[in-house]
Amino acid sequence: MSGTDTTGAASAAPAYDFPKILEALPHRYPMLLVDRVVSVSAEEIHAVKAVSFNEGFFQGHFPGRPIMPGVLQIEALAQAAGILAIETLGLAGTGKLVYFMAIEEAKFRNPVEPGVLLDLRVGFVQKRARVCKFWGKASIGDKVTCDVNFTAMIADS
Repeated sequence: MSGTDTTGAASAAPAYDFPKILEALPHRYPMLLVDRVVSVSAEEIHAVKAVSFNEGFFQGHFPGRPIMPGVLQIEALAQAAGILAIETLGLAGTGKLVYFMAIEEAKFRNPVEPGVLLDLRVGFVQKRARVCKFWGKASIGDKVTCDVNFTAMIADS
């Protein structure tokens, strides 16, 4: 399976296909906000959320001017961070979950409207056995829509 990245260039198969995303995250519709993982390294992940007009939140945010809520952009980044942690910290199959602890320095720079591919890039700032700090950036092409630092705890489900 080959794809096209957000610049239109051909790319290799996704690092995670959809079944593997479902395996890594406990989230399900309507809260699953990662559709594809483009690449994963020991320190960083690049994932994608396909933002569709059919998303339930567009019905009320805002009628006549649909915009993805900023908090959901942060949630999508956090889910990508969860996959990064599962992949790089050896958590697959352990039953451990990655929980938000803190959101810091969140900035929303451009609106996210239906019909776009939202690039999600997340990396480690600090790794510890039970607590990790991450940076995250959401963008559409070269336009940053959100950047944030956040902390997550790894714990039993």
